[in-house]
Amino acid sequence: MRLAREFELEADARMALAQILGIMSDQAMTGDHARWDVGRLMEVEARLGITLGVDDIGQGPDDAAVVTIGIDDAALLLDGMAYTEIASADLPWIDMVRWTSNFVSTELRQHWTDDEWLSIAAG
Repeated sequence: MRLAREFELEADARMALAQILGIMSDQAMTGDHARWDVGRLMEVEARLGITLGVDDIGQGPDDAAVVTIGIDDAALLLDGMAYTEIASADLPWIDMVRWTSNFVSTELRQHWTDDEWLSIAAG
């Protein structure tokens, strides 16, 4: 885990990430995206306090949890969101997918500087 940060993440954001991780896991298990390792996805899931297949992450929309993730974890989640958005482009609910992507991107990106994000992009 690179450049780890500890921060509070609302239940709604964690539920959105649970959906993204589920889509990524499905793709990884079918072999469509070999770059997504199921074990790594499960590690991120555990750090976010998410259990795939469980709908009730918190008791309500105000239930936040303190999570610790690295910038590499956030980049992985953003990659999964980009995949989901592209795969959903022709579906009637694309506006909701875009809204969710924007919401989660804002939640994740704010914890690292632009220079830190550029360092991840550079490899």
